[in-house]
Amino acid sequence: MAARTATSLRQTFPEDTVARWRSDTWLAPRLVALTLVAIVASLLSERFGFPQSLTLALNLLAYVSGGLYGAKSALESLLVGKIDVDLLMILAALGAAIIGQWHEGAVLLFLFSLSNVLQDFAIGRSRRAIRNLFADYPEVATVKRGDKTMQVQLSAIRIGDIVLIEPGERIPIDGEVVSGASAIDESPITGESIPVDKTVGDQVYAGTLNKQGMLDVRALRSAENTTLSRIIKLVEEAQDSKAPTQRFLDRFEQAYAKLIILGVLLFIVLPPALGLSDFHSNFYRAMVLMTVASPCALVISVPSAFICAIAAAARGGVLFKGSASLEQLAGVKAVAFDKTGTLTRGQPRVTDVVAVPPLSGADVLRIAAAAEARSEHPLARAIVDQAKMTAPLPEPPEEFEAIPGQGVRARLGENIVRVGRPSGIQLASRMPMTLQRRQAELEEQGKTVVAVGRDEAWLGLIALADECRAEAATLIESLKRQGIKVVMLTGDNERVARSIARQIGISRVYAGLLPDEKTQIVRQLQREQGSVAMVGDGINDAPALALADIGIAMGGAGTDVALESSDLALMGDRLERLQDAIQMSRRARQVVGQNIGFSLTVIVLLMIGVFALELPLPLGVLGHEGSTVIVVLNGLLSLLIIPSLRRTRSRGEASAETAYSPILQRDTAA
Repeated sequence: MAARTATSLRQTFPEDTVARWRSDTWLAPRLVALTLVAIVASLLSERFGFPQSLTLALNLLAYVSGGLYGAKSALESLLVGKIDVDLLMILAALGAAIIGQWHEGAVLLFLFSLSNVLQDFAIGRSRRAIRNLFADYPEVATVKRGDKTMQVQLSAIRIGDIVLIEPGERIPIDGEVVSGASAIDESPITGESIPVDKTVGDQVYAGTLNKQGMLDVRALRSAENTTLSRIIKLVEEAQDSKAPTQRFLDRFEQAYAKLIILGVLLFIVLPPALGLSDFHSNFYRAMVLMTVASPCALVISVPSAFICAIAAAARGGVLFKGSASLEQLAGVKAVAFDKTGTLTRGQPRVTDVVAVPPLSGADVLRIAAAAEARSEHPLARAIVDQAKMTAPLPEPPEEFEAIPGQGVRARLGENIVRVGRPSGIQLASRMPMTLQRRQAELEEQGKTVVAVGRDEAWLGLIALADECRAEAATLIESLKRQGIKVVMLTGDNERVARSIARQIGISRVYAGLLPDEKTQIVRQLQREQGSVAMVGDGINDAPALALADIGIAMGGAGTDVALESSDLALMGDRLERLQDAIQMSRRARQVVGQNIGFSLTVIVLLMIGVFALELPLPLGVLGHEGSTVIVVLNGLLSLLIIPSLRRTRSRGEASAETAYSPILQRDTAA
């Protein structure tokens, strides 16, 4: 990683910050549990008449353990001139203690701290999101300057330097190939599912993987300006773009807390000062007012519903990173899907076999697989895997040669077999016109075509493609029926993207995109539609996932960066769970609305009761705590009517035999 970029990001996410969060995630849940134990023990001590000192000690323990983080947060806010709900909760609990209602104050602190622990669980994961990008950057590079070859730090690479790239090595800079040929895995940057052949004059990107041949690459950009470093910067900026919403919530929280505190203080001072009431009775009423005005039910009304929904979703394979993402998903107006690994499976598979008589498609597939047995190219592995489904392969080739950018040459018995790009296979005769026409048809469908030849004869063609997920078309149709706009964003070429889009019913397609271009499309959709969700699985999707109003990662095959940059993950690569997640989000938001309306109504009625009916403290506590219990129960009971997530076997998980049959049926005699 470029020194400047790495230093900047490590300053943004220092190790001591992450370590401190880890400590909090270890300690905070234990304090919540300790608070609950202390409350129960205090109630039992009081019930069975144990010494008052023991009951008091248990109450103090509950207050300390339940209010530690709230008091810390309130103090930190006060030091920077802010008043928030944390302070209000602490004051309400202390007010309850002053008038002898220790249990009510302790329960308030317990519920408040519990909700904070559950909602803040993912803080450390998001802080590590950008740091995970470092894994795709080598630390040093081999550079040729004049007659000397040396290893240098990435920050020392200059524009114009010749960087030597060996097989299996990640490319450290954006540059142009000046010598050599190879297949490059560009999936971290473009999302291209199939390695791209590169030769002299082609451009390569930092963070991509050189699969086979040797390459000499001229650096076109400095290390801190490469495509991958820009991805890191984009993720950082996109995370910051969500700050205005948080600032609005902070202002609301402060306004609410200030209003309640000011009102209670005025009520304590003014009536005695005006001779309307004596201080002691008025202070008692002020404490009742503080208790009933405490927003415990209001504060817990949102997390109680969302926490229940998050737990239910997790059991069904949908992992929300917090209540904010659960709530936002319900309001999504458009969904942008990455193609590779999201709408498709992300792995090339044999789709068609064209044979020259008298051979059959199975014959062509077995011959090609035998020749490719020693190749590590993804297309070769797909051919071998497909051939193994019908019969054992022949012995590996006696001689084998991988020709970068062209294919393989192998000796099988007395025959020389060539498998590779049709233009790269040199035979004595030209490819028959029937094969040429079939090749054109297959390529028009967005498939990659491999030719097979033996000695000087053409044997046939094998077409491969990244197949659509079986559930994709159903999901897209369901989203459309709900009025949600659906688009596809991909780094693949236009032809492949259009082919996949036609199969699953997407009409709006953006192809050939780099990561920063995906973020531009997301911004455009946000201007046009409003709230936008982005579904993806790769590093190249991370900036768009972070920028979108709701980022959704494929949790099975998705990269760590995609998972960390997203707001929720669909585990097991089950795309159909997106529809389940939307349904659960909408139901949870309905429950939240019910809870907020109910808790506000109770607070208003209780406050009216304090002034109009001189509401006694026991009734105030009963109304306050009762409303809290009701909103929590409403969240729990809502699980009974939230549609359960599908757990049946995906239609796309067909057996090997079933998957192979259509390919044989598509054999074409040339």
